Amino acid sequence: MTAPIVTIVMANHNGARHIEDALASALAQTMRQIEVIVADDGSVDDSLDRVRRMQATDGRVRVIAWTCNSGAAAARNRALAEARGRWIAIMDSDDLMHPCRLARLVAAAEQDGADIVADDAMAFDDAGRSPPHGLLPRSWAEGPPRWIDAAAYARANHLYAAGPPLGYLKPLIRSALLSGPAAPRYNQAMSIAEDYDLIQRLLLRGARMQVTPDLTYFYRRHAASLSHRLSLAALDGMLAADRAIAATFTLTAPVEAALAARRSSIRTAIGYETLVQHLKARRWARAFGAAAAQPRSAALLHLVLRERIRRGFARSPAPAAAGQHACIISRQRISGATRGSTAYLLGLRDAPRARGCKVHLLQPSPRTMGRVPVLRLGAEMGGFETIRHRGTVRIGASLIALDPRVWAWAAAGTLDRIARGAGIAAGLGAWGARAPYAVALPWTRDDLLFVARHAPACGGVLLADYAFTTAALPYALRPRSRSAVIMHDRFSSRPEQFRALGTADSVAELDAARETELLGGAEIVVAIQAHEARWVSERLPGRRVVLAPMAVVPAHRPQPGQDDVLLFVGSDTVPNIEGLRWFAGQVWPLVRAGAPLAILHVAGSAGGAAGPLPGGIVVHGVVADLGPLYAAAAVVVSPLRAGSGLKIKLIEALGHGKAVVATPITLQGVEDLADGVVVAADAPAFASEVLRLLSDRALRQTRGALALAAAHRSFSPAACYADFCAALAPSAADQGG
Repeated sequence: MTAPIVTIVMANHNGARHIEDALASALAQTMRQIEVIVADDGSVDDSLDRVRRMQATDGRVRVIAWTCNSGAAAARNRALAEARGRWIAIMDSDDLMHPCRLARLVAAAEQDGADIVADDAMAFDDAGRSPPHGLLPRSWAEGPPRWIDAAAYARANHLYAAGPPLGYLKPLIRSALLSGPAAPRYNQAMSIAEDYDLIQRLLLRGARMQVTPDLTYFYRRHAASLSHRLSLAALDGMLAADRAIAATFTLTAPVEAALAARRSSIRTAIGYETLVQHLKARRWARAFGAAAAQPRSAALLHLVLRERIRRGFARSPAPAAAGQHACIISRQRISGATRGSTAYLLGLRDAPRARGCKVHLLQPSPRTMGRVPVLRLGAEMGGFETIRHRGTVRIGASLIALDPRVWAWAAAGTLDRIARGAGIAAGLGAWGARAPYAVALPWTRDDLLFVARHAPACGGVLLADYAFTTAALPYALRPRSRSAVIMHDRFSSRPEQFRALGTADSVAELDAARETELLGGAEIVVAIQAHEARWVSERLPGRRVVLAPMAVVPAHRPQPGQDDVLLFVGSDTVPNIEGLRWFAGQVWPLVRAGAPLAILHVAGSAGGAAGPLPGGIVVHGVVADLGPLYAAAAVVVSPLRAGSGLKIKLIEALGHGKAVVATPITLQGVEDLADGVVVAADAPAFASEVLRLLSDRALRQTRGALALAAAHRSFSPAACYADFCAALAPSAADQGG
């Protein structure tokens, strides 16, 4: 058998509550060449049975069990003796890891020649006493990796100090450092800080340690206060271990000074714990004497007051009520079915809702607001059980941006439109430019911490809106919950289309490998088109792929509309804007030459973004109810030439029973389903088909009937969402079991 790259050592004692989650997150690593050694230390609950059940389904799990309880240090030492990996990763049986953690740390260590490598740890508390937070200060988290020597490591582990608590980090250790009869091992006399002690002795033997800013270890906290964790016996063990280090190694002056300061902090902590015990026992005279003898220890009493104040103000996350729940994590601006992507998302939301599932919306990025300081929530948003949007405050049916820059950008955008309307072509330049689409922006640390704070309380299935959002799923802290990613489009197919048109994608450019990696971050992939589903299945053969086309509620009868009336519907994305410009510049003059009274109605924000349009084109902007415009239109046009995406407006037109003229790009992926749609590849052919339909009401009736039949057959909610709902059926983990 090939030796693993990493051995994960997990000591366990009565860890039944969390050990399945811990093991699931370890086994979900993108680095597959691992082994997990669970060293059970005399557990009397059913945690060992749970581990063995998981071992039966994954041979990378190994179990070492003892009937007596001898402590975490002893359990880890037994596992180290059995480890076969080139690297050793220590993991507690109640903690979690990001799926990419081991791959990233091994790559960093081997690239830079580190013997020990650690990442930042996100501390989280199930009881809600404090919000999730990284252990490293922001200056470390936002900077490059740092090298840590023995002196720096000792200084960072002074008790009650303000510096980064490096001793709480869970590093990867090159196994060669722990090989051989004289190699260091965990100090079995210690019940706390044994990790610090081992790493410090390795550093003093010449090991090189690096700390990276990645927030990829998730450290679960249980204790309510520092005093609870630091008992007198534990502190005595720490002091004895530090004295042993000083007696064993020949120390440089900086290391000796740092270790001496650490021992002083331990003695201060011992004095503080003694004082607290006297106070709890109401031994007032002894407490006064201890405070007088060690004023620095007495000064630490503010920690008790601070802890009680913090616990008084902390709000525990409200647990999800009974029943199935789903949490949508999204960074697109959602206020209702105002554009194709939001209409599709709300349709997916409503399918499980109809079966009793409660759906929550989590929006972790303030950048979602873009340049919109006030977002009015439409009636459709009432379908969410809860809505949490970082960087906003909700007042009634509106979300108000708290960032003053959003208000400044909104004002600049208004001035820019005024300037351009006055003939100042340059406008305000960058200040007047559109805000970038938030869906593909890099995730910030605060975004991810927001997910960690709120997603666990939503419970149930996790739904990532767009492939870019799967990066947030590990921070939901539910490694056994079902997760799905909503593709919306195959982005790796778009760059070539846009380059051919001399423009760039409005969202982001992805290559196939990166898109595959992102989609692979979820258990289920939701595709809107059959050819996209096949593409994912070929690239991710073990993944469950669900086809869920856009659904519409079909009209009762075809609507042939009024002669000479056309309709274009589209939001202000690059495919829609470019398609509208092409139609207005190349097709519309030919249509008007054959039908001088023809009028084109443009609904949606694409009209305002397309710039000046020729006569006969009426721009409506965003329309709350498109029904009257669809009913009046003789022909609906869909002239897309790149990034065909969701097909939402095409399918919407089919549902209204309309005659449609579309480009081949518009029909990509639904060619066999969209009966009745007339396809035209170039401007003369497009104009000819439009004119033919404008002049023949009976033909429009026939085409509309075919379109309506296609909508009933292939695009009704029952036809589109049955497989999607089945894929989200609850499991024990989804329900918190």
